[in-house]
Amino acid sequence: MNKRIPIFILAAVFLLLSCNFANQLLEGGTAVTDPEGAVRLQGSQPRTLDPALTLSGPSGALGHIFSGLVALDTDLQVQPELAAGWTVSADGLVYTFYLRPNARFHNGRAVAAADIIYSWERAAHPAAGSDTVVTYLGDIEGVQAMHTGQADHISGLRAVDDHTLEVRLTAPVVYFLEKLAYPVSYVVDRENVSQSDWEHNPNGTGPFKLETWRDDEIMILVRNDDYYLEPAHISRLVYQLGPGLPLSLYETDQIDLVGIGGDTLERVLDPNDPLAADLRTGVSLCTSVIGLNNQRPPFDDVRVRQAFNYALDKELLIEMFSGGNALPSVGPLPPGMPGYTGRQPGYPFDPERARQLLVEAGYADPANLPPLSYTMAGYGDVNGYVTAVITQWQENLGAAIEPVILDPFTYYDELYAGNGGQLFDSGWCADYPDPQNFLDVLYHSQSSQNLGGYVNLMVDAQLEKARVERDVAARLALYADIEQQIVADAPVVFLSHGVTAVLVKPRLQNYVLTPMGVPQWRYVSLGSD
Repeated sequence: MNKRIPIFILAAVFLLLSCNFANQLLEGGTAVTDPEGAVRLQGSQPRTLDPALTLSGPSGALGHIFSGLVALDTDLQVQPELAAGWTVSADGLVYTFYLRPNARFHNGRAVAAADIIYSWERAAHPAAGSDTVVTYLGDIEGVQAMHTGQADHISGLRAVDDHTLEVRLTAPVVYFLEKLAYPVSYVVDRENVSQSDWEHNPNGTGPFKLETWRDDEIMILVRNDDYYLEPAHISRLVYQLGPGLPLSLYETDQIDLVGIGGDTLERVLDPNDPLAADLRTGVSLCTSVIGLNNQRPPFDDVRVRQAFNYALDKELLIEMFSGGNALPSVGPLPPGMPGYTGRQPGYPFDPERARQLLVEAGYADPANLPPLSYTMAGYGDVNGYVTAVITQWQENLGAAIEPVILDPFTYYDELYAGNGGQLFDSGWCADYPDPQNFLDVLYHSQSSQNLGGYVNLMVDAQLEKARVERDVAARLALYADIEQQIVADAPVVFLSHGVTAVLVKPRLQNYVLTPMGVPQWRYVSLGSD
């Protein structure tokens, strides 16, 4: 959420040019080197450094200060982190993790199984207000009960000894380890998080320590030389939290990496351009959508939801606002995700069909539609993208829509609180490479990430069946059927999948443009051009 968005869910002007890139570089998009081996990243003020509360993935500062039992590598494979290894019972319900004996917090204290239990119970406690703990840890017996205040501990956790943790699941879900790569499962130090303003002085277990953080100015991470795995090759990560001109800095050799699109991408696609050799591209595991409140009129009627899908010219929007640097979406799953078929018909631009559906739903006169609001993140004026979307719906459906602008820093807090109106900017980037991360997490009626309140009990039953199906082919076939039903129900307006384009200086070595964000800065090294 995203993960999310996990992700990192994205909420402004398509965000197609930098969807995956934002996942990989915390809150934004650039990196520079200096002779002392520091990589500098330009971004914005982090929403939080609390693993229990973040809505971002593990690729930014938080994912390098803290760590969990496992992590995803640049090939999107599960690798041991705090856990040296694990065993799984024959029925798939009990995981036994064996912690590394040399795993330590930044202050030198050894990590014990009790620290994992404390961290997960802290995240599950109702007072924590975590929006992600049930999504990523809810398969553990007792997490749901603790999160709803029915229990004061997680019954499915047991410390066998200081270095052995037993975890009991409610069902043998095959993607459990992948979920543990999300930050809500990271370990925190009980004494540390009980202190005031602890986020500016975190005692993590990751490959970097927080050295300096001045809000809205700068954040500096320094290499943890006592890291329990191979220490990072670079000495520091420097996050510039103020404004900047990344492309200009790149062209003057002051930065090593920058996301591009539009005219800049068109320019560097010319093999004669001096920057052409630095270009890397790929399709991100992200899907941009416009959320619809399925519980409120008029979007409680599937015909109206379908009409709003048909009435939007997605290819025109992509051309206008991303320079063609995106792919129209025909459903929730992005290309590259296991289970993606591309066979969904989707909703091609068909304003005549859209108007017919409105008539069938009882809105022959669009003036009879209830007042509609479109919630977006931003400051000041409505951006050009939202203006274009609203204009299309006004012209093609006769719908009157009022834009509502919310502070980007609290945008998703408002959505989770139910303050998003009938339409809202949204989207999702994979947190692990499994179709469950999109279809189940976003569209099961009981999921906290189902912000539009979509309910289809048949889909719920199929999703629950897919969770425990161990045969890969049978499981992917289930998800194909599920996606087809979700598309037919049109719980959101499906927009696009991002095509990521970045310029990478040759001296930034071992950087991998992955389709989703992973914590890779400890693998990166600096060389000469």
